[in-house]
Amino acid sequence: MSAAGTDNCEYGELTCAYALQALPASETAAAEVHIASCPACQRELASLRPVLDRLVSWPTGILRPDASLQKRLALRIGTAEPSVMPPALPWHEPEWEQVAPGIECKLLASDTVRNRVSMLVRLAPGGCYPAHTHAAEEELYLLDGELWIDGRKLYPGDYNYGAPGAGDDDVRSETGCTCLLITSTKDILR
Repeated sequence: MSAAGTDNCEYGELTCAYALQALPASETAAAEVHIASCPACQRELASLRPVLDRLVSWPTGILRPDASLQKRLALRIGTAEPSVMPPALPWHEPEWEQVAPGIECKLLASDTVRNRVSMLVRLAPGGCYPAHTHAAEEELYLLDGELWIDGRKLYPGDYNYGAPGAGDDDVRSETGCTCLLITSTKDILR
């Protein structure tokens, strides 16, 4: 059953279904035996864990259909037994925190291993974000308002990428704005 020593395994889809806990109970034990003996499937499972760990914190209705929908889907795709989903973790909406005058943040996710955060940032009208140098990639998606970054005016729906080592000297909003920011916790404020 194993393709040990190769980069891919013909049972890779089985490993994905196992990771998603989407296998019928009758197939779970066989999948565990295979994965335990297959380095390719072990690597596949390890690569899926961080993604799945992030998804479990999403609101229940987004990722986990209710039992009646699961049953209808199982019948439609031809499996006799709907998968048993783990109980959803409760979702607690993060609070806005004022981090500096005119700047509020709502922390969405934190990766302490990679020193990364995902957060909503809200600048008040006339608000400025301090000049900084990026320790790693920075990604910003403007949700509302207008934002100036070093002479470039962003509008809702605009995306801005900051390369590691690059800096932003002038980040401000005349109107106020809200953006999704994915950045390093090691950025250097100037």
